[in-house]
Amino acid sequence: MSVPPRALTVAGSDSGGGAGIQADLKTMLALGVHGMSVITAVTAQNSLGVQGAWELPVDAVRAQYRSVVDDIGVQAVKTGMLASAPLVETVAELLAGTAAPVVVDPVGVSKHGDSLLAESALDSMRTKLLPLATVATPNLDEVAQLTGVRVEAEADLRRAADALLEYGPRWALIKGGHLAGAAVDLLTDGSEELWLRAPRHDNRHTHGTGCTLASAVAAGLAQGLEVPQAVRAAKEYVTGAIAAGFALGAGIGPVDHGWRFR
Repeated sequence: MSVPPRALTVAGSDSGGGAGIQADLKTMLALGVHGMSVITAVTAQNSLGVQGAWELPVDAVRAQYRSVVDDIGVQAVKTGMLASAPLVETVAELLAGTAAPVVVDPVGVSKHGDSLLAESALDSMRTKLLPLATVATPNLDEVAQLTGVRVEAEADLRRAADALLEYGPRWALIKGGHLAGAAVDLLTDGSEELWLRAPRHDNRHTHGTGCTLASAVAAGLAQGLEVPQAVRAAKEYVTGAIAAGFALGAGIGPVDHGWRFR
């Protein structure tokens, strides 16, 4: 029996199941990849927002990572909520010794506007983690947080990508989902550009879109795809998941990670 490609998510837990570790593992499974996890933080979270968050000790994060990577091995790693400077720096140290592509989703705020990254961790994110990224996938709030570049229109995406690339990721994927009009993202390594466009679906149940896109990119890289191919496939997957998003609880429901199986 053949072993599927393996991808590791290093991120926070979403108790509501819409984002974080839970979204990452669902996405990886849906795309034919064996997902593994390193939990960096636990959140009390539902469709209305984040009611509490508790980061795990650095030693617990390091032990989880070494346990998985040293025995099972990985073909790609995706990072999400890292919460604090010590966690960002620990994860960067671990990734530096791992021969696998890395997708960095620099999670700064939740879908509901709750802060998930300490202000003091931004410099560590810029100087320690982004230089290790094969692909970095910030949304517009996160790229502004990291670079100071505010994207008001599609024409600003290139400027934001250039600013992010200054910190060292091989590719920048700037997600323009918060802009008006069609959902447009820009992938670039500073010379090659790929503009990804999709229709905007009239569905407010979009919890977990960022986690889902980043983990879908990681799944593609684990399967041996080149970055542009992996991102194009991830965009198609997340667009379908958004279209199929469903109500859950009293607030914003999740995207549907299993939409291809319905």
